[in-house]
Amino acid sequence: MNIEERKNLQHLDELILNASDEELEKIQEIDYQTQLDGESFYHIYVDSDSLVPPSIKKSFRKS
Repeated sequence: MNIEERKNLQHLDELILNASDEELEKIQEIDYQTQLDGESFYHIYVDSDSLVPPSIKKSFRKS
C-alpha cells in the first residue's frame, strides 16, 4: 500500500468515525452491497466516486 492509499483510507476512517446516524446507515448499506458483490467497502470507496451518495461527502479528492 502506498502513501496516497494510506492517506485515503485514513480519510475514510475519519468520515466513518465522524458520520451522523443517517450517514452511518447509508455507509452500512453501501458496505453490505459491496460485500454481496465480493468487494471491500474501502477498496470501492477509494477507487470509485459513483458509489458514494452525494449526501456523504468525501473528505479528499482522488488525483
